[in-house]
This record gives sequence, C-alpha cells and structure tokens, in this order.
Amino acid sequence: MAVYRVCVTTGPYLRAGTLDNISVTLVGTCGESPKQLLDRLGRDFAPGSVQKYKVRCSAELGEVLLLRLHKERYAFFPKDSWYCSCICVTAPDGTRSHFPCYQWIEGYCTIELRPGTAKTICQDSLPLLLDHRKRELQGRQECYRWKVYAPGFPGMIDVSSFEEMETDKKFALTKMTPRADPGDSSGNRYLPGFPMKIDFPSLMHMEPNIRYSATKTASLLFNAIPASVGMKLRGLLDRKGSWKKLDDIRNIFWCHKTVISEYVMEHWCEDPFFGYQYLNGVNPVMLHCLSSLPNKLPITNDMVAPLLGPDTCLQTELERGNIFLADYWILAEAPVHCLNGRPQYVAAPLCLLWLNPQGALVPLAIQLSQTPGPESPIFLPTDSYWDWLLAKTWVRNSEFLVHENNTHFLCTHLLCEAFAMATLRQLPLCHPIYKLLLPHTRYTLQVNTIARATLLNPEGLVDKVTSVGRQGLLYLMSTALAHFTYTDFCLPDSLRARGVLAIPNYHYRDDGLRIWAAIESFVSEIVGYYYLSDASVQQDSELQAWVGEIFAWAFLGRESSGFPRRLCTPGELVKFLTAIIFNCSAQHAAVNSGQHDFGAWMPNTPSSMRQPPPQTKGTATLKSYLDTLPEVNVTCNNLLLFWLVSQEPKDQRPLGTYPDEHFTEEAPQRSIAAFQNRLAQISREIRERNQGLELPYAYLDPPLIENSVSI
Repeated sequence: MAVYRVCVTTGPYLRAGTLDNISVTLVGTCGESPKQLLDRLGRDFAPGSVQKYKVRCSAELGEVLLLRLHKERYAFFPKDSWYCSCICVTAPDGTRSHFPCYQWIEGYCTIELRPGTAKTICQDSLPLLLDHRKRELQGRQECYRWKVYAPGFPGMIDVSSFEEMETDKKFALTKMTPRADPGDSSGNRYLPGFPMKIDFPSLMHMEPNIRYSATKTASLLFNAIPASVGMKLRGLLDRKGSWKKLDDIRNIFWCHKTVISEYVMEHWCEDPFFGYQYLNGVNPVMLHCLSSLPNKLPITNDMVAPLLGPDTCLQTELERGNIFLADYWILAEAPVHCLNGRPQYVAAPLCLLWLNPQGALVPLAIQLSQTPGPESPIFLPTDSYWDWLLAKTWVRNSEFLVHENNTHFLCTHLLCEAFAMATLRQLPLCHPIYKLLLPHTRYTLQVNTIARATLLNPEGLVDKVTSVGRQGLLYLMSTALAHFTYTDFCLPDSLRARGVLAIPNYHYRDDGLRIWAAIESFVSEIVGYYYLSDASVQQDSELQAWVGEIFAWAFLGRESSGFPRRLCTPGELVKFLTAIIFNCSAQHAAVNSGQHDFGAWMPNTPSSMRQPPPQTKGTATLKSYLDTLPEVNVTCNNLLLFWLVSQEPKDQRPLGTYPDEHFTEEAPQRSIAAFQNRLAQISREIRERNQGLELPYAYLDPPLIENSVSI
C-alpha cells in the first residue's frame, strides 16, 4: 500500500469556500490512483483553510504527472464556487509536487492540474502531457474568442461566447484558466447621479476568472458615488450653459483636492508649467526635437526674438537641439460632435517649444491648424493675455483628445487586452511565458468590457463630454494604430527616436527607463532559464502562435509597424516581453493616474471647445474664453470620470507583486525576489528625489504602479 499526502489550500477571499464534495485522482507514469473523496470531520474547504488528506494506492504511481480535481454535488446543497489556491502532493518517498491552481471552479466539473514546473512544448515528450496541453488550449480558445469592435481597431474579447458556453454547459473545459483576480463575482451596478451605469447583461456571463472581485467592485462604487451624488445635489450635472467665472470651477471638487491639483489651479496659465506638462503630465510622449522647422510652420526669427533674447536666435537654438515640436496632425480630419444640441470644434495645432538656458521648457509659438495662411495666425507669448491663453487652451484640448483616445485607451487598454487574449488562447498554464504574463493581464478584460459598455457605446460618456464623440474616437484610434510602430512601443527606442534623451527634469523618462531596465533584467533571467538557444525559441510552436496572434489581432498584420510576427532569438523575446509588461503596468500608470491631478482644473484639460479656433488676433476676452470652454454639465461629467479612473480601487497588486506562486522552481523565484529588490531601490530613489521637487512626480513610483491595466 502506497500513501500519498495531499494538502489543499483554499483562497482567503470572500465566498471562496465550498460545501461541494471535492475528490482527487493522481495520475503518474506508472498508473493512477482511485478517485479519493477529500473528507474530514467538520467543514473541509472554508476560506483560507489548509487541509491535509491521505490518498491510498495499491502501488506507487511513479512521477505524478497530473492531478484531477473533481467537484461534485453534496447532499441537497446548491452548487457554489470554490477558489482553490494550490495543492501539494507528497509521495511515499518524500518527494513533493506543487500543483498551482489559483482559480475559481464553478458548478460540478473535473479539471486537471499539472505540477508547477514550467515547461515549453519542446520540453514535453509524453503523449499524455502533450494531449493535455492541446485540450487545454482548445477549451480556452472556445471560451475566449476574438471579436472586431470596429474597423482598424485591435481585436477584443467576445463576451457573448461566455453566454453560449454557459448555455451549452461546457464550462468544464474552460476551468483550466487561473483567475486573474482573487475575489468573487459581482453583478450589475448603477452609480447614482453618475453619467454612466455599469449595467449590461454581458458582464453577468463573463468567465469568473477574469471578473472584478467583490472588493474591487465595492471600492469602485465607493469612489464614484460620493462625488457624483455631491454634484447631483448641487445641480451641476444638469446645468447647461457657460461658467460665469473661472473661480466657480474651483468648487466642483472641493473635497477631492490633491497637492498637484491645487498646484495646477495656481499655475495653469504660466508658460513654464504649460511646457512642464509635456514632460511630466499625463501625456509625456508628444515632443520631438527639431533640427529644422517644417514648412507647415512658417515661424521667423523676428517672431520669437523677444523671448529668445539678444544672445541667440532661432537657427542657433535649432542647431543646439533646444527646439521641440508637439504636432497634433491626427486631429486635422477628426469628425466633430454636438453637445447639449450645439456643435463643437476641434483644432489640429502645431506647438513649438524652447528649452531655455534655465532648463525650463516653454512655448514659443502656436499655430492652430496644419495649414499656414492668413486665417491661421501664429500665436506668440507677446500677444495679448487672452489671445495667448486661448491658443494654449486649444492645445490643451488637443492634448486631451490625443491622450485619452490614443496614448491612454488605445496604447495601453486595447493593446493590453489583445496581449491578454493571445496569452489565454495560445499558452497553456505550464508555459513559462504564461506564468510570467498572467499577473500583468489581471482585470484587463473586465475593465475594457466595462469601458466599451459605458464610455465607448453610442450615447455613452464619450458622446456626452468630448468634442469628437464616439465617431471621432473611432477615427482617432484607427488612424493612430495605422501609424503606431514597434519603436513607439519600446520606451528606450521611442525616447531616442524623438530626440528627448537630454532634456532636464524629464522625470517620466528617467523613472521609466529605470523601471524598463528592472523589468528587462527580470525577464532576461526568466527567458534565459527556459530558452537556452535560438532554436529553443524558434521551435516553441505555442510561443510562435502567441506572437503571431498578437501581430494579427493587435497590430492587424501590418508589416510596416515593425512589430514581430515571429521571434527568432531569446533577445528578441526578452525585448518583446519587456515592452508588454512595461506598457501593461508602468506606462498605464504614467498616463492614467494623474488624470484627476491635471484635469480637475478644467481649463487645463478641456474635453471640448464650443467656438471655432480664432482666425484673427486681438479678439479674445474673458467672456469669449468662458464661452469657448465646455458647459457646466459637460465639465462635471468629464471630471467625474477623471476622478474615478485616477483612484485605483482596492484589491491592488503593485508592480512585481506575485502572491500567486505560479513559478515553483527556485531559479525563477530568486529572479522574482531580485526584481522586487530592484523595484524597492528605485522607489527609494524616486522618493528621495521628490523631496527636493516643487512638484513631486510619483506616478512611476513602483508601489503605486498596478501590475496590470485594471481601471
């Protein structure tokens, strides 16, 4: 008689336990055990419990290859969900095998788990295990299906597939996907007074392992309801018309002020702060260094000489690399929209900036269209106060549109959803790249499904607060993706290509490069442990299917993008994985977390403009300025969204935090520890630097970066 000891850990989360019968079958190289009911006196699988059992076999099974976990009805109790964290099996000779699970198991079904040792398909030779990989991926591909949201968009998850799977009672095949969140499922939610509602049937049918936890859902509601109710009670959400005076805008978020939002309110109209936001605001990716002026921006030295001073000239500053351009060309053909029954307007500015001898980046000139001419004057700091402020505000409106649609939603949310989908569909649980990427996909499918149903849908929030509306959003994102390149995607390459490596006080760049290096070092160790040669990468058919699916569905098979459709060396794999993890975590934090800080003072980031761009100088006044800014209700609806998305709900996992131990070998665990130590050192350096800054930059402080796009 051979006795195997089985230790089962249930997750410590709300409603993670089960009253159902749980049985196991051990499958080894020399046979399999009888199906053994796991039953002790009292309740066995309570939340947070660790229970030990014995499985008796007539003979030893050899190496344990699979563990079958059976969940079956107990007496008259209704079926429930169970969150199984992991199972440890100790053989008669003392050999221990860890079986990571970390997933919700719903209803009555049987799932199969493999030991935690990561293996590529090239490292599996037994037909049993090869067949297991194949069946697992078939089940996942049936569950997670691609869908086209709009022409020119990255592929998205088809949530209707979950309804079909539930109807067909086929979830047993799909329970082999570790849940990306540890909490239980939740239903529809309305936000009283809020301009959007989380209320749509598709969420009720989403696979439980990608749904928001109860903790995160409750936290999201808690963040949204007080602010929205406060605005509703004061009548701001329903008030149309212009703001009477600028100071009235200060009172929108009287109880939700931050150090940075207060700083913005005091300094928003100053030229140095206008330039600062290109470096450390929410869209720090727009600047390109110029060696010569483009023909579409006919600026002369005489125009800017008063600002440059007597000791230099425009040509000299161009040669020194001190002149930069922010070009909003993508807005030139953007559709426009109506808000409150009134047409809105969009500009496509060219903003020229100068890095002055004091190390400050300041605006030199602004042209509000891509076509120079008498009806497109070049605005200068020497113009009247309201002319210059209005021109800068038009640029800030363009910043809002490009940032929200492209830098934020397209380049982090939508692309990261495509990465998550390809990972779920093409890599089995035992694959090392699956184990590496899974924490960086947590909640992404859920949050994007919510966004599509509340923000991007017809008559959704985008249609209620932006000058381009949903049709403009579709145009901007599809156009941006058609021009997006692998260079843009990889931070070091992007900074080099834009010529911004030497600008002082560029904290996004400095912090981002340090985090990129830490991720790259970590990924390099993981890849080096599992891929020992070029051939090991080239022959991994699952890996190649994964990168091929990303190329096809995220980047639409566009060769000119420079994104790989096949990986040939470990170095190529390291770079690709580093870029994916960075963009799913740090880049999203950089472009998302400061939205309330920089947008709470609406004139700094207006979501729409109600008058056309000025075609002459000398006409702007305070009244015309207020009549150009968004109306009261549009402002408040937009600021509520800024507040909500800037508050990361509870149930967070900061960058490098991996409580689910998918890697069980010592080598990757050592690499994880080293990665965490390096991030901790980066955090100490950032906090020390911030103590000496008038305006601290903390968006890329590692403890404040979420592992994944989850809000």
